[in-house]
Amino acid sequence: MTGLQADLVLRARRTWVDGAFRPAAIVVRDGRVDAVLAFDAAVDAQDDRSVPDGHVLLPGLVDTHVHVNEPGRTEWEGFASATRAAALGGVTTIIDMPLNSIPATTTVDALAVKRASARGRVAVDVGFWGGAVPASLGSLDALHDAGVFGFKCFTAPSGVDEFPHLDAEQLAAAIAEVAHIDALLIVHAEDPDHLVAHDALGERYADFLATRPVEAERSAIARVIDGARATGARVHVLHLSDAGALPMIRAAKDDGVRITVETCPHYLAFEAGAIPDGATEYKCCPPIRDDANRDALWQGLLDGTIDMVVSDHSPSTADLKVDDWGLAWGGIAGLQVGFRAVWTEAARRGIPLERLLPLFTTGPAALAGFTDRGVIAPGALAHFAVFDPVATAVIDVAGLAHRNPVSAFAGLQARGRVTETWLRGRRIASAQSGVTAVDGQLVPRPVPEPLPVSVPLPVSVAAETHL
Repeated sequence: MTGLQADLVLRARRTWVDGAFRPAAIVVRDGRVDAVLAFDAAVDAQDDRSVPDGHVLLPGLVDTHVHVNEPGRTEWEGFASATRAAALGGVTTIIDMPLNSIPATTTVDALAVKRASARGRVAVDVGFWGGAVPASLGSLDALHDAGVFGFKCFTAPSGVDEFPHLDAEQLAAAIAEVAHIDALLIVHAEDPDHLVAHDALGERYADFLATRPVEAERSAIARVIDGARATGARVHVLHLSDAGALPMIRAAKDDGVRITVETCPHYLAFEAGAIPDGATEYKCCPPIRDDANRDALWQGLLDGTIDMVVSDHSPSTADLKVDDWGLAWGGIAGLQVGFRAVWTEAARRGIPLERLLPLFTTGPAALAGFTDRGVIAPGALAHFAVFDPVATAVIDVAGLAHRNPVSAFAGLQARGRVTETWLRGRRIASAQSGVTAVDGQLVPRPVPEPLPVSVPLPVSVAAETHL
């Protein structure tokens, strides 16, 4: 650290540094971490604060799977509400999906519209995915050069007409194209040949679940792996719900295929047998599966096969969540509460907090190419979340910052609470005061992109550091 006065020193008895909790004083200058010192180090700083004992200081969380929906469907969500929800959930960087906004982010012009909608209205940092649809194939390089983080595609109908899916031949073309420009293809992987066509289904969740069998995920994921193996492309499997696909993903990784995979809080917190009739706030695609599958997903987290946990926040207005599983909109709102929900289930299973943290920080940060987010280290952005791991409360969706009070997490007896969120060394949100600053930036893809790495979970640490 230089001899100049620091802007801030933030002290915590338990700070997440280098894959473990330890006492530390985090020195901040010009929005970045300047030094990580001993807890009681003498520091000349304009602002010297201490995190309450019992709370932990975390790097700001990174969520690479958020549907903001603005412009075009801002009544579902929007940049102002989504980023406030993120801030209150300890998330300091989100990457926005190219749908369900209108226009979809499939051209450079559409990206400009999206950025104009967000500029000056975001409480946390925001980046953007592009879309790979039939009409954009062959011209992805221009959108990549404009700064998107990669390209999302569907292998089955997306649910919105303005974002059509890729058939098998088009998927192969997209994989070859992203390999050529060294971009990243992120894939909603369900094979339509294994999906059951339907209209109305009624109120029973089992009837909906039967329309999206595990074979749909496995078939599509196998096709993605084959394409990546043949071309050397970087690919990422979105929102994995079928744990039966994990062995083929693990084998592909072991063979050097450039593949990563995520799952989501709703697949880890819920299981099919407990979903009530007509509770379509739980509807998502691919669907929430049974308890044995959930157990296997947790094992995939612990053994490192699954690289990250992200929200797939996909909200809608309440009127679209009709009580028929065939007709209701499919998407779960959980941006503000997903971390708490996963920690709640982890604690029930006896899994310590430190086993989760890479999945919400360095895992998604690496997917996006960030090296200065998701960590507390010299040179990193001073993005922090203060978390009380033992607080408990029932989730009241009417009190969340999401635009619409509709969520599968309503009524969950949740463990943990984000008490403060900091962006570039400034506190922007607290549990007591809400969001107090709108200081987020629109961030392009880091260039040059690093080669992808599978982010390992830390080895077990001493029992006294468990929370």
